Amino acid sequence: MTPAPSTPVLPHAFRVAGVVFAAVLGGILVLAVAAAAWIGVRGLAAYGHLSDAQTAAALARDSLTDPAAAADTVAVIGEDTAQARELTTDPIWRAAEALPWVGPQLAAVSTMTMAVDDVAGSALTPLVEVAGTFDVDALRPQDGRLDLAPFTTIQDAAATSAAELVDATAAVAAIDRDALLPPVRDAVGDLSALLTETRDGAGAVARATALLPAMLGADGPRTYLLLFQNNAEWRSLGGITGAVAAIHTDDGALSLSAQGSSSDFPRYDDAVLPLDDEVLGIYGTRPGRYIQNVTQVPDFTISGALAQEMWERETGETVDGVIAVDPVALSYLLEATGPVTLPTGDELTAENAVDLLLNEVYFRYEIPAEQDAFFAAAAAAVFQAVADGDGDPAALLSALTRAGDEHRLLLWSDHEEDQALLADTTLAGGLPATDDDTARFGVFLNDGTGSKMDYYVTAETAIGWDTCMVDEAGAAQGEATVSVTLTNAAPDAPLPDYITGGGGFGVPAGTARTVGYLYLPEGWELIDAEIDGDVGFGGGTHDGRRVLTFELDLESGEQASVFVTARAPEPGARTVEAVSTPRIGETTEVVATCPRA
Repeated sequence: MTPAPSTPVLPHAFRVAGVVFAAVLGGILVLAVAAAAWIGVRGLAAYGHLSDAQTAAALARDSLTDPAAAADTVAVIGEDTAQARELTTDPIWRAAEALPWVGPQLAAVSTMTMAVDDVAGSALTPLVEVAGTFDVDALRPQDGRLDLAPFTTIQDAAATSAAELVDATAAVAAIDRDALLPPVRDAVGDLSALLTETRDGAGAVARATALLPAMLGADGPRTYLLLFQNNAEWRSLGGITGAVAAIHTDDGALSLSAQGSSSDFPRYDDAVLPLDDEVLGIYGTRPGRYIQNVTQVPDFTISGALAQEMWERETGETVDGVIAVDPVALSYLLEATGPVTLPTGDELTAENAVDLLLNEVYFRYEIPAEQDAFFAAAAAAVFQAVADGDGDPAALLSALTRAGDEHRLLLWSDHEEDQALLADTTLAGGLPATDDDTARFGVFLNDGTGSKMDYYVTAETAIGWDTCMVDEAGAAQGEATVSVTLTNAAPDAPLPDYITGGGGFGVPAGTARTVGYLYLPEGWELIDAEIDGDVGFGGGTHDGRRVLTFELDLESGEQASVFVTARAPEPGARTVEAVSTPRIGETTEVVATCPRA
């Protein structure tokens, strides 16, 4: 019997396979849509929690003067960041991070969320909880003594917070921004900047709580030499050393144990300590022969050691460290303590301190020793006001922080462990250092007149990229120019010889001579250098940095500029900064950042 016709086997198999494939594909699409919806819903919820945390963080910043309130706010922030972390780290979110294009966006969000949660939970919570156990007013000295217990109580929490913030900052900095969409890339940049600022602040707290007890005599008495720099006669780190004082500390108690002036120190026949060949080639032996010149080298580790040796030679006392401040820093302290009355009957205030100490005193007293005595009395009065607990502790801390940020407060310690804590901070007064984020030039100015004419001289510093490119890794390469414009704004009216120098150092009275030292960042190549007038450049090398030296004489009303262009050796920091000699007036940051294409 002939079999009946049947459906061909092969086409039927294809149809069955097609149905199965369609079903599988449909299932995949459903899962993909479901996963996308899952991620979208969780991402939206995470965004809400992070927005709430951001709002709470702003409140926490405003309530930092009340540690108890800040602790409650940080706890709320921690709850929101923990929820956001949970929403952005589940298996579906993690699997989606392997996808092209969208994956890097999700991975960046997850990394940022974890970093913020680590900061809120592990970094800030222990610190704020400990801070909430004592009153800020406990930092106010009583009868010349500062209670050291608050510092020792917070040490461990501060160290933990600083370490956690270092890790969180590094995690966000490692995100590849080139693969990100602009909104995500901008968010990473903003968070990175915020974490860097917070990391630096936490690091400063950790260093302070570790350093201050020892400095204040917790482990035994100490003595520090205090140098008062005079910004009316520039030196690289501020000004010449005018008055000096010895501060004695013992278990938190502070007292002035001695005072003097630069006239108490002789001119030494040779540098009191050996100076290396690079320093000698640029600065000669002057920084080591005159107390007035110890801050001529823009490295306070050198200045401190030289001043310590000079003090020991004249008094027989070896100090534990050296501190430098200027009248502008004193004016900041006076904002916190209020006015002080001097033995002369003068009232020294935040508003009149700079003008009185750096200019008016020279019209009042012709004898240098009397000028130094007035300066020393002013410094002693401000110190005593601080030691007596006058003023709000938070305002005093703010004043000291501002002075440190502007390089007006410098500290060198002869104790190795203390100096290690100071290293890489503005207090250390080191040479400008380049890192992954910023390449730093140095513009250091010195009076060459032997006078106080720099009260009338202004120096405007500028910096900018001439050409620059940012590579895929976010590093920049190109050429940058730094300039400094000097103006002698001295009045036409006759000035005292002590202000003009009286022509005693080979410079006509009324002319301001400035000797400058311009440092390039480590490894940068000099491309061009220009200077107004029929003068040229000298220079040398200092610790891996090319140094250009110049000298300008300006009569009253004259102005001159210096321009130096250099090239980065390889892709590196996108930001260039010019670090300058602290001068009279408010110091502003001089930076420029290479934009992305």
